Amino acid sequence: MKGIVTSPIFGVLISIIAYEIGALIKQKFRLSIFNPLLIAIIILILFLMKFNIEYSDYNNGGQVVSFFLAPATVALALPLYKKFSLFKKNAVPIIAGILCGTVSGIVCVIALSKLFGLSSELTKSLVPKSITTPIGMALAKQLGGIPSIAVVAIIITGIFGSIIGPFLYKILKINDKVAMGIAMGSASHAVGTAKALEIGEAEGAMSGLTIAISGIITVIIAPLLWNLFSSFFK
Repeated sequence: MKGIVTSPIFGVLISIIAYEIGALIKQKFRLSIFNPLLIAIIILILFLMKFNIEYSDYNNGGQVVSFFLAPATVALALPLYKKFSLFKKNAVPIIAGILCGTVSGIVCVIALSKLFGLSSELTKSLVPKSITTPIGMALAKQLGGIPSIAVVAIIITGIFGSIIGPFLYKILKINDKVAMGIAMGSASHAVGTAKALEIGEAEGAMSGLTIAISGIITVIIAPLLWNLFSSFFK
């Protein structure tokens, strides 16, 4: 039994099964709150706890799944290629929107962390919450944060962004496809982009573009903003 649990195939298999269960629940109820990724995470946690399976054993297969994060993110360039004319037509407002979304996200993390009395190390771990996992982990380490906490923050941000985003569009009466895509991509990275693709191809294309640009902007400006506001944590 130990040999089965520690096998990479085991981790991959239960991850796929958990996600498929989540997808079936989402398909049945058709509510944003039933996010397949969120459901899969809950199922996996309960499963590992129930059968006393060590996370390190499960992660033998989890690492295989994580390996495909970067290629999956790159694949999001396909919708952008199809809608590249839309980007050229709105290049200036798109870049401005991504820049504003990225900067405001970082500043909000720092401000709220100070408000709730979080430590400097924890705050630096939360700064990359709105970019993709591979970039976020590297940035958290560069800033002096904890990469594992950054991963948790990124996952939570993506899930809740994909759930709350569509509701905010309705409440605020946002109908512009470009704006919807930029908002989702800059706030909730790849998970949000998957949701944006469900809404429409143009929204997904703009969200996919935002992931790439916001990742680059965050890596450049996050250390600058942290140096600017770090005195608040002393």
